[in-house]
Amino acid sequence: MSDLLPADDGQSDSLGDLLPGIADAVDDVWAEVEGQPQAVEILTAAAAQPVHSYLFSGPRGTGKRTAAMAFAAALIGADSRSRRLAMAGRHPDVSIHEPEGRTLRVVEADEIIFEASRSPVEAPRKVIVCDRFHTAEPEAVASLLKTIEEPPPTAVIVLLSEEIPPDHSTVASRCVIVDFNPVPDDDVRRILDREGVDPMGLDDIVAAAAGDVSRARLLATDAGLSARRRAWAAVPNRLDGTGSTVASLVDDLRALIDEAQAPLTARQQAESEDLAGVEAELGAQARLRREMDARHRREQRLLRADELRFGLATLADSYRRQMADGRHAEEAVEAVNRLRDAHACLMRNPNEPLLLQALFLSLPRH
Repeated sequence: MSDLLPADDGQSDSLGDLLPGIADAVDDVWAEVEGQPQAVEILTAAAAQPVHSYLFSGPRGTGKRTAAMAFAAALIGADSRSRRLAMAGRHPDVSIHEPEGRTLRVVEADEIIFEASRSPVEAPRKVIVCDRFHTAEPEAVASLLKTIEEPPPTAVIVLLSEEIPPDHSTVASRCVIVDFNPVPDDDVRRILDREGVDPMGLDDIVAAAAGDVSRARLLATDAGLSARRRAWAAVPNRLDGTGSTVASLVDDLRALIDEAQAPLTARQQAESEDLAGVEAELGAQARLRREMDARHRREQRLLRADELRFGLATLADSYRRQMADGRHAEEAVEAVNRLRDAHACLMRNPNEPLLLQALFLSLPRH
């Protein structure tokens, strides 16, 4: 856990955004929460009379983390210093918690409970943010329940979750649920256009981002996106029913996914260098470095999954066009169903080459 974590859900991606002196004074804490007008309206009203716990629910990249920091800033105080520190996750009364591994464990839930029991240092209340709550193990959920139900009067707890699993429903029922939907394509396009992204490539970026602003920003630096889209769209034309062709095709696509890691690798390298600069001034930051390394590995896994989803969606569009043209419609429908099943399998972290090989062997040729 750390209170110096870059946002991997919202619009701030660099460790430099969280270092002292980087952020300017914050007048409108909601300005960075883009494409979520309904959530902003709910939270703006809630900041005036907050209750004890909130659950922000929605996919990655929809601004939940950014909104949580904006909400914390609105709750912490009106002066620009407090808001600036809260927005950066560095205010003493803002505590950010995130599982180090793939799941939120009991020991990490206990840290949240302990933090909730402590009195605020400066502000009238403290804000505790738990990211990736959807990964919480059942025992961790049970451990948190009482604190979520009846936290100390000075604590506001904000849970960030990509979904609400069935065994999380009891905790969810004790929270005000704020929904975050995928950011509309028009908003993603407007954000990227404002940031100077070449309009020639915007359509591909927006389609591949699927409402995820942070992924859109990463793809804006990815020169290979259009080539990957063409490679996936050409899959049906390359299939000939043989295993050797499928194996070669899978190797080619996985190599393209490997290349797609380059923009993320560059960003992570910059974050590592930022942290090295902090360590040069303040000494070794073992826990922060360990947490950063774990987050980097998670980002790499998620990028591969995102690329596979993009590829499967591109393939599905190809078969849907075949259906619209009236060519082998029954086969195309079956192909779309198999692609949908493969997409669902990604939630279980399958063996990537085996998944693709089995899928391609089952798909009809054009």
